[in-house]
Amino acid sequence: MYRRLFAIVLAAFAGVLFQVASAQTTIATSPASPPTVVFMTDFGVIDDSVALCKGVMYGIEPNLRIVDLTHQVTPFSIIDGARFLFGASPYFPAGTVFVTVVDPGVGSARKAIVVKTKRGQYFVFPDNGLMTLVENRDGVESAREITNRNWMVGAKLSSTFHGRDIFSSVGAHIAHGEDWTLVGPELDLQTTKLVRLDLKAPLLDADGIKAEIIATDGPFGNLVSNIDAELFGQLGYKLGEDVHFKIGEHSISAPFVKTFSDVAVGKPLLYIDSRGHLGFSVNQKSAAKTYDIAPPAKFEIPRKK
Repeated sequence: MYRRLFAIVLAAFAGVLFQVASAQTTIATSPASPPTVVFMTDFGVIDDSVALCKGVMYGIEPNLRIVDLTHQVTPFSIIDGARFLFGASPYFPAGTVFVTVVDPGVGSARKAIVVKTKRGQYFVFPDNGLMTLVENRDGVESAREITNRNWMVGAKLSSTFHGRDIFSSVGAHIAHGEDWTLVGPELDLQTTKLVRLDLKAPLLDADGIKAEIIATDGPFGNLVSNIDAELFGQLGYKLGEDVHFKIGEHSISAPFVKTFSDVAVGKPLLYIDSRGHLGFSVNQKSAAKTYDIAPPAKFEIPRKK
């Protein structure tokens, strides 16, 4: 009886060992994740510009995974591009390559660069301020100017389509696993600073906050401020309380609430948006159109009395 029981236990144990070994073999032989490029432009999707850039990237790395962050950045709006990079990049792992083309200075003397952050992500774009917010948060490990012609498209580069001929091609070479330092000379960040946006920080004083509306939130017309939740909290307002404030020349009263449906359709509200900043909205309508406000606009909120 004991011999039979021992045989049953031994067989069961052997089965467990087989399952563990099989699982380890599966893990060891499972294919690696494809390289990832996060692609963002202000090209829109009316013509073939985005597809041409993707064609260049796939020609260099056929197994590439391209994530379209957006191609509807407000044309020429470097601040919007910087804001979207800041909001999206924490959700992607080290090694991700961000290719961003918001380039009002295309063909000019502005540098084309690659930046590696201290989080191990790569950013390929024009040196025009797009890096400002990410640099503030993540820091820069190294930056290089793009000069390697072998990493560009064609012997004769277009002076107006560097998104295709330079940025897409370089981003794909990096994602392909090539040594990114081959892209060109390193920039001495002690003597050659990256171009930075001139962003005014909100001012908190005894009267309240003086800040700015810096953007609209996509197609919905919500107004985005540069006031973060912590700073707004210092004014003393609680959820459900009315706040009297000024945006531009408009004096407005709206409740501070958790979400849009906390007020009736067509009514204004203040809320903390998904990126942690104070926003102004009109439920199911465009606050920008309703109040005829376009960023940048002054935004003043008094302390709670």
